[in-house]
Amino acid sequence: MGQFNRNDYDGLVLNEVRDGTVAAAFTERTGGISESPYASLNLGSHVGDDMAAVMENRRRVLAALGCADDFERLLVPNQVHGDCVAVLREGSDDELVRVREQIAEGADAIVCAAAHVPVMLCFADCVPVVLTCPGGFAVIHSGWKGAIARISAKAANILCETAACPASSVRAYIGPHILGDEYEVSQELMERFCAEFGWVDTGDSRMLDLGRAIRQALVETGVPEDAICDLGLSTVRCNDRFFSYRAEKGTCGRHAAVAVMV
Repeated sequence: MGQFNRNDYDGLVLNEVRDGTVAAAFTERTGGISESPYASLNLGSHVGDDMAAVMENRRRVLAALGCADDFERLLVPNQVHGDCVAVLREGSDDELVRVREQIAEGADAIVCAAAHVPVMLCFADCVPVVLTCPGGFAVIHSGWKGAIARISAKAANILCETAACPASSVRAYIGPHILGDEYEVSQELMERFCAEFGWVDTGDSRMLDLGRAIRQALVETGVPEDAICDLGLSTVRCNDRFFSYRAEKGTCGRHAAVAVMV
C-alpha cells in the first residue's frame, strides 16, 4: 500500500501517494491565486469564484502532481450528492466526450482505467475517497447521502469489474473530512444509518461518523480492512489547511481529491 507524503510545491501542498501506476493526492487550501473568501487554492467552479482563477489553480495542482501535459483531459464532474458512478474504460476522444457529457449531468464518482486522464472531485467537509487497483482507480465524493447509499462500495465493485481485478487487490485512501465527533445530525438520520449499517453502539448519540460507514461498506464488499488508509484529518479543526463549509458558515472554496494513472 502506498505511503502518504505531505509535499510542499512553492506553497501548494499535496497530501500525496503513489500506488503502482496511480498518483493521487488530497490538496490543501494554499498555493493558488483565488482571493478571499476562496483563498487561495479553490478548485471548485460552482462557489462564485472567478473561473480564470479556478482553472489556473487546477493547472497548478496537475503540475505539482506531475501531469501538467494532461490538463486538457482533466475530468471534473458536476457533483450532485447522489450515487452515480461514471466509467472511463479507455482514453479515446470519443470516450472522453461521452463521459464528459455524462458527468455534466451529475456524478459523484468516476472510475478510470485509462492512462493520462486526471480525475478531480471537490470537497469542503464531505469525504473524499480514492480507490486504486492494478489497471485503474476511482475518485469518490461521499457526503451523508453518498455514504448511506454506499457509493464507495459501488465504485469499488465497478472498478473491479472494469479493471478485471478482485476486491482483495483494491486499496482505499480516505482524505480530510468532517469527523465523527464534529458532525451532529438529526435523530432521524442517525437512526437511518444505524439501520443501514447495523450499528447498536451509538446510544442516543447524534454524532455521525461518515468514515466509519464508508470503511464498513468497503470491507463488506471485499476490500481488505488493512488496505484502507484514513488520514484522520479534520476539515473543521484544520480549517487553516482545508476548506470547511461548516466552519466557514457556507462561504468558502473547495479542496480536491485528484488521481491519474501514468
